Amino acid sequence: QVQLVESGGGLVQAGGSLRLSCAASGRPFSNYAMGWFRQAPGKEREFVASISWSGGSTYYADSVKGRLTISRDNAKNTVYLQMNSLKPEDTAVYYCAAARTTGPKGYEYDYWGQGTQVTVSS
Repeated sequence: QVQLVESGGGLVQAGGSLRLSCAASGRPFSNYAMGWFRQAPGKEREFVASISWSGGSTYYADSVKGRLTISRDNAKNTVYLQMNSLKPEDTAVYYCAAARTTGPKGYEYDYWGQGTQVTVSS
């Protein structure tokens, strides 16, 4: 089992920044690729960004490229999401997830955090 706990969400004005953190425990963190997802009210959960086991490869949704940056610190068992130039449409609950394996559609996420709310006011 892997336990994931997100933090860093909050209320910010459009154009502002936040940094989300996701602390992992329970299994060797470096064995897992990590991802961030979000779910806005009335919408399905969507992919935001992912990072490989070593941190050498990152992937982003088109809607966040150039504004959000995923990173990880394996010594601290933590993955981050630096969010800059935030827009009202970024408002959502943000979840981190851990993937031990890959499949035909990419990382297969086995564990999920409880989420942290990000609200961007216009």
